[in-house]
Amino acid sequence: MSKYIIKVNGNPYEVEVQEIGGPSAPMAPAAVKPRAKGTAGRQAVKTTQPAVASAGDVAAPMPGTVLKVKVAAGDTVKKGQVLLILEAMKMENEIVSPADGKVATLNVEAGKSVTAGEVMVTIA
Repeated sequence: MSKYIIKVNGNPYEVEVQEIGGPSAPMAPAAVKPRAKGTAGRQAVKTTQPAVASAGDVAAPMPGTVLKVKVAAGDTVKKGQVLLILEAMKMENEIVSPADGKVATLNVEAGKSVTAGEVMVTIA
């Protein structure tokens, strides 16, 4: 049985390791790449842009429920203009226009559930 002291987040822990099985060649420790300072325990936050199935299509980036539709078929929209509000995971997400144009088709209404990738609006 071998005893080791291991530090985790600056706290030392004494552990005992029992070898089971026959004698084997000692293994070299695996190389550990240190993290940059200040990033421990943090994960990168990714913003979700609306998926574009084809030019002009605005698809749902995730499954959810349409709370409010802010445009109608035939409306002229600018890039970045809010088209609708999608509730997903108890959060309200603004779905914006990917380009300037005119709303050719509106495939959703308030209260409708959508799946990820479902085309909600087509901009011509």
